[in-house]
Amino acid sequence: MNAATYDQLVEILARLHDTPADRFTPEATFADLDVDSLTMVEISIRIERDLGVTVHDSELRPTLTLAGTAELIDARQTV
Repeated sequence: MNAATYDQLVEILARLHDTPADRFTPEATFADLDVDSLTMVEISIRIERDLGVTVHDSELRPTLTLAGTAELIDARQTV
């Protein structure tokens, strides 16, 4: 996992949840963060807007960790 990608993802989530970035951990899942399906869509949109990578909201499963999400973003950036 690229630390810069993870940090950017956490920044997106921190803004959405109005929560300090240090409250997020790489092991946290979207379920742990109580992210609902509407918020998954918003996260997907912000990833595309802020990071230039398309990740469909259907790929952001409740069991996906933040580290796993950062890895997914990294994989899309290298393509």
